[in-house]
Amino acid sequence: MSLTSDEIRAHVVQLLKTTAPNAAEISGSTQIVQDLGLDSLAVMNLMLALEDHYDISIPLDRVAEIVAVDDLIEAVVSLTKAERV
Repeated sequence: MSLTSDEIRAHVVQLLKTTAPNAAEISGSTQIVQDLGLDSLAVMNLMLALEDHYDISIPLDRVAEIVAVDDLIEAVVSLTKAERV
């Protein structure tokens, strides 16, 4: 699967809009927990959905480093590239 970071960004933002339907606007600097109000269960479900969709594994220590939407997109992009190697 060869995806661009723009395609991954569009998918992540769409998934976040589904997960947090009351979110007004989602940008790269939007904080997943603080701004979108996701609790730990919602965050883990989001990570699992991304892992399933992109056939990747997001390590728990990496999840702890993900604060903003851009952090999440960067993690998915780098892990999809690593899976292709």
